[in-house]
This record gives sequence, C-alpha cells and structure tokens, in this order.
Amino acid sequence: MAHDLYHLLARFFADYGYAAVFLGVMLENAGVPLPGETVLLFGAFLAHAGNLQLRWVVANAMAGATCGGALGYLLGYTGGLPLVRWFRGRAFVSEHRFDRAERTFLKHGVWAVLGGRFITGLRILVGLLAGAFRLRFGVFFLANLAGAIVWAVAIGALGYALGTSWERLVRLVKTLDWILLLAVLAAIAIIAWRRRGRSRGVSEKPGL
Repeated sequence: MAHDLYHLLARFFADYGYAAVFLGVMLENAGVPLPGETVLLFGAFLAHAGNLQLRWVVANAMAGATCGGALGYLLGYTGGLPLVRWFRGRAFVSEHRFDRAERTFLKHGVWAVLGGRFITGLRILVGLLAGAFRLRFGVFFLANLAGAIVWAVAIGALGYALGTSWERLVRLVKTLDWILLLAVLAAIAIIAWRRRGRSRGVSEKPGL
C-alpha cells in the first residue's frame, strides 16, 4: 500500500510541485477528507532527496493549513450549524451530550483547535465545528495559525529526518497518530472522571 501511495503522490507532485503541499493541506483543513499530513510528509521526503527545498515545503504547509482552517470555519459558520444541529438527539448523540460538547468546545476552543491539528480525522472537523459553534473568529484564527506553524514544522522536520525510507515513515506516522488519539481519549476520560467525582462530592454534602 505504501508503494502505491508513493507513486500516486509522486504523480501529484510532478504535476503541481510545491502547490501540491498547499492544496493537499488546505483541502484537508477545509473539511475535505484528504491525507494532508501524508502530502506534507511526502514533500519533506522529497526535500530530503534533494528534489524540493524543505523551507518551501513547510511554508506551503503553513499557508495551506491556515487558509484551509479559515475556509472550514467560514463553511461551518455559514452553513454548518444546521448540519451539526441535525445530530442533536439522534443516533448515539443525546441532546444533553451534544449541548455539553458544544459548551466544552466553546470553553476550551483554543486547545481543541491546537490539539485537533495533530490528530488525523479531527483535523478535518476542527474548523467546521469552530465555525458552527460560533467560536470567536479572532480566537480561532490565532489558535489556527499557531497550530499550523507548529504542526507544519514538526511534521516537515520528521519527514525530512526520516526521509531515507518512505515505508518506515508511513508506518511511524500511523503509529504516532494512534498514540496521540489514545492520549487525547485518556485525557478526556480522566477529566470526565474527576468532574464526576467533584459532582458527587458536592451532591453528598449535608443539606444539598
């Protein structure tokens, strides 16, 4: 599979050059399910081989992530709320859970935007959710820009450092994605457990 992906990306970069990084990353961050992170890694891989310059690969990734996130926010703000609201009370999303998720996103929106940048799948939804939940654009823009810079530099440096083997790079990144996802889920579980413990403590006090 890594071999097929290699040839697909090679053709993509042969046609578009540095713009391939910008387009791939921008579309993913705007809400299109494309492997933007893999595109950036391949650009850094090609930079290691001497076919591209790493600084321009990273710069295009930063610009693509920033523009894509802003576009996702705009789409979520103008038309995403009805779609997001449609899930309220349906399937496994109760009204209570949905409203709590919305309040949590608005309260911790900066960290959601920053953290979501590094998680495959969530990266596609962060801008849309921020716009749909009406997170202030100034707050979103700064968090989105900071996350884009850190993410592009980190992933670009990783791809460049491990550019001797594409297969090994793909396996490593998949492993890191799973580790980050599990870490986030563990953190959410711990926070929820602590809050439940505090709520029980308050409810058990005399007179309450």
